[in-house]
Amino acid sequence: MSRRYDCCDVSVRAVGLGEAAAAVRRGELVVLPTDTVYGVGADAFRPEAVGRLLDAKGRGRNMPSPVLVGSPDDLDGLVEDLPEQARKLLDAFWPGGLSVVARHEPSLKWDLGDTGGTVAVRMPAHPLALELLAATGPLAVSSANLTGKPSPQDCDAAQMMLGETVAVYLDAGPTPADVPSSIVDITAATPVLLRAGAISAAELRKVAPGLEER
Repeated sequence: MSRRYDCCDVSVRAVGLGEAAAAVRRGELVVLPTDTVYGVGADAFRPEAVGRLLDAKGRGRNMPSPVLVGSPDDLDGLVEDLPEQARKLLDAFWPGGLSVVARHEPSLKWDLGDTGGTVAVRMPAHPLALELLAATGPLAVSSANLTGKPSPQDCDAAQMMLGETVAVYLDAGPTPADVPSSIVDITAATPVLLRAGAISAAELRKVAPGLEER
């Protein structure tokens, strides 16, 4: 049976975070708030857990899961060398609404779906998400909705769609925005904006003047 914790209550928050971290270690799914929308997460290094995430959303392997990290330092060992402009973007916009697509280390033992050797990574600017990530390490996280349905801004909407496929729901009230993250491809020296979202192209170009748009 799914468990839900009101993380606006300090004492409940601690219990909920502990239960969510334990669920992740067991290979189960958790729902957590981010600074954009609510997400559903799983241990990024347990292929069966990521498979459960994709199944819960009704999502195929052709739409691999992004990964959330709790610190820029978590990129060490996850992705190959980053171009200078990519590092400047991370310094300017992490934590926050910027996802970057980078080439992941070939030696990694994970299976996020059909990634083609790349991974989308983001550090969210939500304290509860960062606390959970500090306890679990990198998580495969996608918006907590059924594929094709609106991304949820509150825990009620996420639970209505995902139900008992999720072990633990962390409810921190409505998220501050319903705008998805901006996605920038940093696999080459010149970054490419794949999706405009929380951070505009104009803002990104203040840091990376050579930014291209697809």
